[in-house]
Amino acid sequence: MKIVSLDPRVNRSSINETEESVVLKKLDQFQTYEVFAQTKRGVHHVHVGSVHAANKKIAVLFAKEQYARRGKCVNIWVVKTSDIATTEYEDSDIFDTLDEKTHRNPESYKVLNRIKEYKERTSK
Repeated sequence: MKIVSLDPRVNRSSINETEESVVLKKLDQFQTYEVFAQTKRGVHHVHVGSVHAANKKIAVLFAKEQYARRGKCVNIWVVKTSDIATTEYEDSDIFDTLDEKTHRNPESYKVLNRIKEYKERTSK
């Protein structure tokens, strides 16, 4: 059965009750989704929070209502929390850089001061 709403955005999302339907047992909860929002095209998506929803389409609607209603937003991602993989803090040595590869670190370049001096000289 198709869900019909007064909100055309809900109708456009083509949410069906049978699609990914979840029947909850007593004291069960819906799946948790992490929400990432993009405030402007070309900038990175930023984690803004979490929502609980029966499926991913409902999660997108909840995320839009919760995190994009008041602020500027051009795009939203929702990801099941259980699908996110992480590293352990004990394994932090995998991020260490070898001493001979410091050229990859932008802090090793001391050009910023020279650029600032050049801009000051040419702006006079």
